[in-house]
Amino acid sequence: MSKEFRPWKIDEAQLLPPSVQDYVPKDHLSRLIMALVREELDLSAIVGSYASVLGQPPFDPRMMTALLLHGYASGLYSSRRIAKAAVERADFMMIVAGDPPDFRTISDFRKRHLKALAALFVQVLQLAEKAGLVKLGHVALDGTKIKANASKHKAMSYDRMKKREAELKAEVERWLKAAAAADAAEDKLHGTRRGDELPDWVADKLTRLEKLGAAKAALEAEAKAAAEEEMRRRAAAEEKRKAEGRKKNGKTPAPPSKEPDGKTQRNFTDPQSRILKTKDGYIQGYNAQAAVDAEVQIIVAHGLTQSMSDQDQLVPLMEGIKNNLGRKPKEASADAGYCSEANLEALAEREISAYIATGRAKHPTQGKRTITLPLTKAMRDRLKRAGWRSRYRLRKQIVEPVFGQIKQARGFRQFLLRGIEKVSAEWALICTAHNLTKLARAT
Repeated sequence: MSKEFRPWKIDEAQLLPPSVQDYVPKDHLSRLIMALVREELDLSAIVGSYASVLGQPPFDPRMMTALLLHGYASGLYSSRRIAKAAVERADFMMIVAGDPPDFRTISDFRKRHLKALAALFVQVLQLAEKAGLVKLGHVALDGTKIKANASKHKAMSYDRMKKREAELKAEVERWLKAAAAADAAEDKLHGTRRGDELPDWVADKLTRLEKLGAAKAALEAEAKAAAEEEMRRRAAAEEKRKAEGRKKNGKTPAPPSKEPDGKTQRNFTDPQSRILKTKDGYIQGYNAQAAVDAEVQIIVAHGLTQSMSDQDQLVPLMEGIKNNLGRKPKEASADAGYCSEANLEALAEREISAYIATGRAKHPTQGKRTITLPLTKAMRDRLKRAGWRSRYRLRKQIVEPVFGQIKQARGFRQFLLRGIEKVSAEWALICTAHNLTKLARAT
């Protein structure tokens, strides 16, 4: 007896017109995002920007916001990929209600409302707190390096800029001299043309020369500003020493140089990105920061910096938590990149129990550096005394899985936008999407 199969009714018409919502499960992430956008989130900053009555009616800002948030939460970041999903995937088709926007419309909406979209992070975080997903009992901090929308091969050091600028100037001057010497033969050579048009290769070199000059001037301005800031810092420290009546120790340091270090680099595609070292080598990118609550791995504060170091990010993240939720965490853990006497003092002033590694080693207390500062020594002794029971052990299992979910599970490994302001807003969108996935699983 032959096996019977379930009928394949591919050509059978349905009695009633189907709704795209019928094909999306009741507990699907897209349904939560739609409900939040329609009923909970305040989108007045976006909706209120549409004042003109001229032209074709735009897509509903609520629909566009839901489409972008669901795209980011689903691992789709390119406007082209989101537009493609809007005509191929039932969950995206449900959001656009069968009327998909063009990829340019999606891209323009994101560019126009980037700041307002980034501000949705706080609203989603507060909703997660209301749902009981944020306790602030223990918060773990960490940073991850993410590629910029620029190639590291498009970066050039200050020394190389000076050398290449001189080379380009010499090449252009040689051509101009040759052109001047050939004036007598130009009419015969060029006919009806003027004869003084720049060849393509010269025009290209002039453009490159202008870019080099602008990049070189920007590096020099940054170095001058840094030198002036250092001089102000030294003057303030000297005034404080005199006011406290303390003696001066050691020799007076040499004044800071106003010229950039020869190895300082600047990228021509995204000048605000930096060369950063990762475990897999060097990348052109940014250092993305996150503070994660221990309850269900909700991101409670985020940040972004150009610096390789995490040390200056601890206080801004702590302040970010307080600004976002109106209260501070009870405990905070972080790796050795955040360890400094000033950071430990800042946490003590805020009455936050700190668990910060004092050295980069297999165990947080086994760093090679000699520790002399009192708070750092006390932290090392505290971690050593607690041993395997130390609260520091929570750090890895709280914050590092979040970066794994963002970079591996949802495939976000490179920013799409350029410039630190836009990239910071894009990172806020990524953190918002992460919190939405956590909220969907818990509700």
